[in-house]
Amino acid sequence: MKTSTLTRLALTVAMSAALASVSFSSQAQHGQDVSAPHKAAAQQNKQDKQEDKDEQKAAKKQQQQQHRLSQEQQQERIRQQKQLLAEYNQRIAEQQALALRNAQQMEQQKRLAQYRYQQAYYTQLRQQQARLENDHHDYENDPFYYTPPTYQYRRGDTAYQTNQYGADQLRQASNTGYQQGYEVGRADQQDHWRFDYQGSFAYQDANYGFDGRYVQQDDYNYYFREGFQRVMRTATTSVAPTAPAPTVRIHCSAPC
Repeated sequence: MKTSTLTRLALTVAMSAALASVSFSSQAQHGQDVSAPHKAAAQQNKQDKQEDKDEQKAAKKQQQQQHRLSQEQQQERIRQQKQLLAEYNQRIAEQQALALRNAQQMEQQKRLAQYRYQQAYYTQLRQQQARLENDHHDYENDPFYYTPPTYQYRRGDTAYQTNQYGADQLRQASNTGYQQGYEVGRADQQDHWRFDYQGSFAYQDANYGFDGRYVQQDDYNYYFREGFQRVMRTATTSVAPTAPAPTVRIHCSAPC
């Protein structure tokens, strides 16, 4: 092949490569120009959402400040709570001895299913007392102690007031009582023993699951027994313990 022909061929290849490079660079630049506004818009949208969250959080905090007990009222609640916890700690220590004695009685009566249940109940009480004795609760930042009452509940013919945290504790008492009533009824059934919810130690004690906070022990006991006896009265031991417990008589007495 002649030298001039080779030279023209080389020039043609070089020019094609240069044009391809320019075209790729232009496309990349164009792509960058197109994506840049989208990225900026996405960043702005993210920033706007964060600002909205911050504003909502600030508004909620301001609302809480407006509907908040005074410092003196908060400290009085904390003082009362610590006193009630000390009394409950002593009470639960006494109940442990009774629970153990009751378990031994079940063993003597050859009620093995009830014996196993009572042993588990005794263990639960021991764990509850251990948590009480190692109490490191942050009272100052616990909203229960500075939130005013907005709920009303009844024990018999008497009405009482509490806030959302106390109401939740009472609902939990009823749910726990329902579950324990089921377990006791099932154990009696396995032992071929007649149902007697009032004679059950769990019903008499009614402290299972109570951490001693937000409501008085008597109130927790009352609602625990309410849930417990709904199962035992009807002997519905075929109902799963996850079935809904009866609704406790609690309602809002102020904007909730």
